[in-house]
Amino acid sequence: MKDVVIAVALVWVAVAGTAVVLTREPLRQAFTTGLFGLALATLYFSLQSGDVALSEVAVGAIALPLIILLALAKVQKRPG
Repeated sequence: MKDVVIAVALVWVAVAGTAVVLTREPLRQAFTTGLFGLALATLYFSLQSGDVALSEVAVGAIALPLIILLALAKVQKRPG
């Protein structure tokens, strides 16, 4: 059962990583980056690395997409 969970998590990481690379719009990239962070957190958790999984959720799934969204909002507000 554990091997199946790890295999599913690896496939999810591969699909999410490919989606991030193939996405061209910055707003959609922010959301797919968040999903990729959740996929990595799931993989780490299934490999029994709970502390790394929590760090990945905080940074990869929440902080990084939020920073990207804030930067996009600031760039779009610029006149000119």
